[in-house]
This record gives sequence, C-alpha cells and structure tokens, in this order.
Amino acid sequence: MKNWKVLFFCLTFFISVSISIMANDDPKAREIVNKVDELYRSGSSYGLFEMEIITPHWERKLKIKSWSIGKKRTFMRILEPKKERGMATLKIDKEMWNYLPKTNKVMKIPPSMMMGSWMGSDFTNDDLVKEYTYQEDYNFEIIKPEDGDPLITYVKCIPKEGLPIIWGHVIISVTKNGNFPVSQKYYDEKGNLMRVMNFKEIRKFGKREIPSVMELIPIKKKGRKTIIRYLEAKFDIKLDKKIFTLRNLRKGI
Repeated sequence: MKNWKVLFFCLTFFISVSISIMANDDPKAREIVNKVDELYRSGSSYGLFEMEIITPHWERKLKIKSWSIGKKRTFMRILEPKKERGMATLKIDKEMWNYLPKTNKVMKIPPSMMMGSWMGSDFTNDDLVKEYTYQEDYNFEIIKPEDGDPLITYVKCIPKEGLPIIWGHVIISVTKNGNFPVSQKYYDEKGNLMRVMNFKEIRKFGKREIPSVMELIPIKKKGRKTIIRYLEAKFDIKLDKKIFTLRNLRKGI
C-alpha cells in the first residue's frame, strides 16, 4: 500500500496521474488537490484501523496499529488475528522491511517484490513506500465528465515527466466545497480504469475530520476489494524515533 499514512490515510494510504502535461495548473484544481494531499498528512501520526480483505474465495480482517513521521517513516504492527499477531512492517525513505514472528526473521523487500500484495490485500508494497504527492509531482485541471454528478467536482491529475509513476492518470472526485474526497480512479497509460478508491463515513478525530472508511477495488480482479476502517487517529503528536528502527520490528506487541 501506499505509505500507511496513505492507508491511514491512506493507507495512503493509500494515497497514489492523466494523459497530457499542461503548462499551467488551474488554481482551483491546485487548491483541491492540496486539500486532498494534506487531509491525512501531518508531521506525525498514530492510528488504529481494521483492514478487511474480500476475495471470491475467502475473507479476513486484520487489526493494525500504525505510526508515521512525515512521508519518510512508517511503522505498522498487526494486532489481530492471533496467527498473524506481531507481524510488522517498517518503511524508512524508500526502503521497506517485514518482520515474521513465527520465524523471528526480518526480511527486506527487494525491488522485484515491490508490486506484490501487502498481507494479501489489494494494496502493494510499492503503495506503502511511494513519496509522491499530487501537489508536488502532478499537473492537474478541473474537468466535467459527461456522466458526472453536478454535486461533485472532478480533477484530472497528470504525472510530471521523468517520474517513475505507473499510472497514466488519476481522476479525483471531491465534494462541491472541496473539503472531502469521494473517490480516486486510477487509469493506466492506455486510459483503462485499473482501480478505484472510494472514501466514506466522515468522522472527527480530535480536531480533524476525515473519511474514516476507504474502499480499494481492483477493476481487473473481479470480486476483490480491501476496506480500511479507522478506529482511532491522532495527528501532530510526539513520537519516539526508536519506533522506526529494525530493533523495534522484533520486539513484538
């Protein structure tokens, strides 16, 4: 998955686009994508969330704690179910490690595995380590799809040249006031829709309101989806940097 800020964002994370490069961004579009970029982001964060993985043949639910500092460091620990309790992931810059308590081994994720699934979900390892943001790495414009909802604003995001971004473009849908994302649709370089992220159930965590549910649907994998539900979220809090170490991976719950 994108950085767990991205799950947690979004899964940020699942945070992370279109068919041409524009000379100048639309100021209103820039304002919208800035809000989307900053919605789940902060100098530091903590979260507790559930990840439900649904496939045609099986379903399972994980409960996970997550900590992050900016875009550079993320640490996640699985609390449930029992057979996966203690499994952890550490991301520092663009490097990533997994800890498997049953074998007491720390495994660094090689480049060849970055597009692999994270814990069987529809988020990839690559989703978790990407550091790209819409406001820094894309150009964008407001569009009006023929089948669009008049109560929704649509922004087409286009990757800047020279960046190793796999999407041809991404269309962000936000509420008319631009405060909350409704969906993000990811297209390949040929314009084929590849996956959709839906945002639901606005909740207030501390002083911040965010969609508390994110639903990732891979279009080419019928019957699959991954749902993230935030149970707790804290932003701009003091965190011990020792959390983000290889030693901490082995400590367990």
